[in-house]
Amino acid sequence: MAGARPRRVVPSRVDSRSPRARALEAVEGVVLQGQSLTRSVALATEGLEARDRAWVQALAYTTLRWYPQLEALVGTLLDRPLRRKDVVIGVLLAQGLAEILHFSTREHAAVGETAELARRIHRPGAVGLINAILRRALRERAALEERIQADPVLRYGCPAWLLDAVREAWPQDWEALLEASTHPAPMTLRVNRHRWSRDTALEALAQTGHPARAHPALEEALTLEAPADVDRLPGFADGHLSVQDASAQWAGRLLDPRPGERVLDACAAPGGKTGQLLERASGTLDLTALDCDAERLKQVDDNLGRLGYAARLVAADLADTASWWDGAPFDAILLDVPCSATGVIRRHPDIKTLRRADDIPRLAQEQARLLRAAWPLLRPGGRLLYATCSLLSAENEAVVAPWLADTADARVVIRQGEGPIPGARARSVGWSLPLGLEGGDGFYYALLEKAGGAVG
Repeated sequence: MAGARPRRVVPSRVDSRSPRARALEAVEGVVLQGQSLTRSVALATEGLEARDRAWVQALAYTTLRWYPQLEALVGTLLDRPLRRKDVVIGVLLAQGLAEILHFSTREHAAVGETAELARRIHRPGAVGLINAILRRALRERAALEERIQADPVLRYGCPAWLLDAVREAWPQDWEALLEASTHPAPMTLRVNRHRWSRDTALEALAQTGHPARAHPALEEALTLEAPADVDRLPGFADGHLSVQDASAQWAGRLLDPRPGERVLDACAAPGGKTGQLLERASGTLDLTALDCDAERLKQVDDNLGRLGYAARLVAADLADTASWWDGAPFDAILLDVPCSATGVIRRHPDIKTLRRADDIPRLAQEQARLLRAAWPLLRPGGRLLYATCSLLSAENEAVVAPWLADTADARVVIRQGEGPIPGARARSVGWSLPLGLEGGDGFYYALLEKAGGAVG
């Protein structure tokens, strides 16, 4: 059932690790083992040439992007449900159906290769079933596509609980957002304008075969016409360019750190926004990058090393101030809280399988805890930017508004009607960026100021 907990099943052991077999391993890693798709694909593509690696990634990501749809259609094509021990066959059928409905694979190849893969995963008895189901899908394709168009859950490949939550949060825009979620995200770069001008970056990219276009409202943001390996991008290794979604880049613009300020990046990993904050002040911040995950904090260190900037890295729970805070207040705090990540679902389509409705209240409780913990660390007159990459009101204004009502020394810096971000939607508190706005992910921002002092 879409939205249910991943079933803990031992993945298939494949005799011949063809690209399709590796894609199946990646999809199984998510659906049956609960791994992230990023990790699952990385494991499945070890040692592959670039062309095969790209094919495996494309097939795995497409299958997971449409998995709620594919799982439901497989259920209608089967005469009776699969036994628990045969759930891997259901995953294989979903992958084969993904090729039929969402790839340009030749039909006989999609059917024949998928059926043959059953033999390679030691399920020879399933070869006939897979052949029969996929051939039936081809015969009844028109009827299947008609059913898809009639049901939003199938049309957008979205779990029903998530579709309902997005529709509630975006009553005028939910269909456009869910449609955007079915397409791969573009690759957007951030230019360090203390080292390169935007025009210099555009020219360098064009000369190396990576044409890009400038963002209409963010001076640092460039979107590539086609994704590329970062190692091939001019200026990346030297820290002149970084990969960062356009909507995420608003964090630095809104918090606007000034040279010499004491800044806390409170949930820093993997470090994209940490680097951006330092870039905006040409590296002259007293910045603490904190994260509760010591392993992920290493990614922050790697990012800062490439950029040539320094920060104090701390692995700790934000609320456990006795273990890490020296008592000196911060001028600015970025609180990019852990969330459902529904706004980055294009990049992480496994969210549709791994995330569940009952995760949202738990996440909202944690977000409120972190907001309460961060506020006492801010100096009077200082500013805090609450941020999520969630489309859901329950993690955004529904967290900030009640806290704001109970916090006498907090005020909203950017109010309704002031329009800090072109195309963003005003909320009761803060602003939501719809998924797909100028190619960006879905984000929420609320900029808050502590009373009792002047900023600057």
